[in-house]
Amino acid sequence: MAVVINTNQSASFASLNLSRSSDLLQKSLSRLSSGSRIANPADDAGGLAVSMKLQAAIKRTDDTSINVSNALSFLQTQAGSLKSASAVLDRISELATLAGDVTKAPTDIANYNTEFTNLKAELSKLTADQFNGISLFCSTTTALTVFLSQDGTQSMGIDQASLLNSFALVNSLSLVKGASISKVTSSIQSLASLMATNGAQSSRLQFALDSLNVNKVNLEAANSRIYDVDVAAETTKLARANILVQSGASMLTQANAASQIALKLLQ
Repeated sequence: MAVVINTNQSASFASLNLSRSSDLLQKSLSRLSSGSRIANPADDAGGLAVSMKLQAAIKRTDDTSINVSNALSFLQTQAGSLKSASAVLDRISELATLAGDVTKAPTDIANYNTEFTNLKAELSKLTADQFNGISLFCSTTTALTVFLSQDGTQSMGIDQASLLNSFALVNSLSLVKGASISKVTSSIQSLASLMATNGAQSSRLQFALDSLNVNKVNLEAANSRIYDVDVAAETTKLARANILVQSGASMLTQANAASQIALKLLQ
C-alpha cells in the first residue's frame, strides 16, 4: 500500500463506520428512552400508519364501553323504578283483597281507599322518573339507540317502557274492592313483562360490554407488537452500538496517527 499524505483512506473508512455506529447508538437510545420501536416515521412508515389506526380504534372502544356502561346504568335505574312499582301494585292487590272482606265496615273500606288513593299518586310519580334528564318511561313505547361496536356498525334499542299502559287498569279504579283484583293482577302481569324486557336488555348490554373489554385488550396487544420497543432486544443492540462507537473512535485515532509515517520518511 502506497504511503500518501493527501488522502488517508483508513481514516475515511474509520470515520464512516464511526458515523454509522453513532447513528445506531442514537436510534437505540431514542427507542429505549421513548419506549417506542418507531421513534420517527422513517423507522417503519407502514407500521406507524397501522398503529395510528389501532390507537384510534382503542380510544373509540374505550368511549363505546363508557356509553354502554351508561346505558346499563339507565336500565338498572329503570329496573329500580319497576321494582318500586311492583311493590306498590302488590300492596294495592292486598288492599283489594282486604276490601272484599264482608266483615269490614264502611269506615274500614274508606281507610283502605285512602291508602289506595295515595298509592295511585305514587304510581304516577314513578312514571315521571328520569336518568340524567332522560325519561325512564314514556307515554308510548319508544327505544333509545345504543351503539355496541366502536365502528358504529352494531347497535340495539333500549325501551323507555310505557308504565302508563301498565297502570291503565289500576288508574281506572276509583275504589278498591274484591272485584278489583282481576284488574290489579292484569297490571302486575303487564309490569312483569316490562321487567322481563328490562332484564333481557341489561343482560345483552353486559355481554356487549364484556366483548368490548376483550376487544380492547386484543387491540392493545396488536398495537404493542407494532409500536412498542422490545427492551431486551434493544438493550443488546445498544450495547453493540456502544462498543462499535468506542472501537471506531479508537481506530480513527490510530488511522489519523498512521499518516505520521510519511513525516518520518521525509527526515
